[in-house]
Amino acid sequence: MDPFLMKFFPSVYRKKNLDKSSNKYCQYDSPTLTMFTSSLYLAALLSSLVASSVTRRFGRKLSMFFGGLLFLIGALVNGFAEYVWMLIVGRILLGFGIGFANQ
Repeated sequence: MDPFLMKFFPSVYRKKNLDKSSNKYCQYDSPTLTMFTSSLYLAALLSSLVASSVTRRFGRKLSMFFGGLLFLIGALVNGFAEYVWMLIVGRILLGFGIGFANQ
């Protein structure tokens, strides 16, 4: 989405508009955009490994509540994000929530 790219990833937006080729492969080759995208998946993977011991110790109900709380906080951080680092932190919290709920 152009407004999202203009606000958080202006260099990617400029490059996208300058590229007039029909090949759209690797159009978004920004390390920051890659970190934003992959942070959720990496956090979910890591937290699902930790969540098993938390679930064993405190039970499923508390573990899922904690995952839901992390997901809610991550959604709020992403919703009110003004800077890229806020988006990344929000995605990491969303990933932790997904990992705990997945467990």
